[in-house]
Amino acid sequence: MTAAVPQARRQSVPVDVGGVTVGGGAPVVVQSMTNTDTADVNATVGQVVALARAGSEIVRITVDRDEAAAAVPHIKERLLLQGCDVPIVGDFHYIGHKLLADHPACAEALDKYRINPGNVGFKDKKDRQFGAIVENAIKHNKPVRIGANWGSLDQELLTHLMDENARSSAPKDAREITREAMVQSALLSAARAEEIGLPRNRIILSAKVSAVQDLIAVYADLAQRCDYALHLGLTEAGMGSKGIVGSAAGMGVLLQQGIGDTIRISLTPEPGGDRTLEVKVAQELLQTMGFRTFVPLVAACPGCGRTTSTTFQELARDIQNFIHESMPAWKKQYPGVEALNVAVMGCIVNGPGESKHADIGISLPGTGESPAAPVFIDGKKALTLRGPTVAADFQKLVIDYIERRYGQGGAGRTAAE
Repeated sequence: MTAAVPQARRQSVPVDVGGVTVGGGAPVVVQSMTNTDTADVNATVGQVVALARAGSEIVRITVDRDEAAAAVPHIKERLLLQGCDVPIVGDFHYIGHKLLADHPACAEALDKYRINPGNVGFKDKKDRQFGAIVENAIKHNKPVRIGANWGSLDQELLTHLMDENARSSAPKDAREITREAMVQSALLSAARAEEIGLPRNRIILSAKVSAVQDLIAVYADLAQRCDYALHLGLTEAGMGSKGIVGSAAGMGVLLQQGIGDTIRISLTPEPGGDRTLEVKVAQELLQTMGFRTFVPLVAACPGCGRTTSTTFQELARDIQNFIHESMPAWKKQYPGVEALNVAVMGCIVNGPGESKHADIGISLPGTGESPAAPVFIDGKKALTLRGPTVAADFQKLVIDYIERRYGQGGAGRTAAE
């Protein structure tokens, strides 16, 4: 039986976003968004740095009023002083045309503008205000993401399509017409932007919805009807496991079909929760599907009646946390370390086999087993750990392995070489 492999990536026009390439066959880019008040420079800078440190390759911030727009150049300056050059995207709704015109330093400091064709303006003002934003993008040589959204869809377009459908001899389901309105909103807006003079390689499209099947249908259709770079995301995904599962299910299907150039996991954080979780989930989605590598993978068994001891759970958790905390420094110190595979297993059933498949793995004793933990390195049993310091001893072995394989002069070599 042949293993399933992802379809070839959809060919899209590459877009440069502050030095990060989106589309054109480049690796799928991870992005996120702050939830601070952008006018609060200190809070916004702190969160952007945290998101970038976690692995967000593009960060979006809200620009909703004069105070926020005035803060943007100061935010950018402070980030650069801290050595954080992550591209910053301005999220504009309703008065983006005015803010960009009144705050040229903001327009210049941002690396991309995001506009929603559903609320950029209404009736006779719509074309004029949309055009003003596009003209600012042309003036400052910035790319634009035209992001249609299920919750703020262009009502004129939707009403027109609904009326047209009602007159049809074979009317379609209202939900299907709404999806068509999403696609048309994005495509018609992109065409208008090009008419004004924005180059095709300065346009990214998105069509965000909040239901998984709608997400798959809308993006599959959009991907067939254009070659613009596409930003994927399940909007209003929700909190905790609901948001994670929904986002992974919808985007996983699309990514497998070769659709998607950049992604965001739009999780609702717990009160006071860590905003960087959405970055971690996006990275894990791409890595578990085999599209990119970000951090060493830790394989661990789920536990069962054979593993009544919590030692392997604690060790798996500690190793994983240790790896995530160390990665910012390791990326510079140990090139290629993100491809490392570690196994922490709880008993003899699958422990030795899984450990042999990892670069370095440990098989801890299960209930009733001999109190010994064999360690496998590059597929071969290297030693056996015993006693109360097994966890600390294994963590040291992982560090030694990384140093030998990925340290200066040893990059790419296995410990057995």
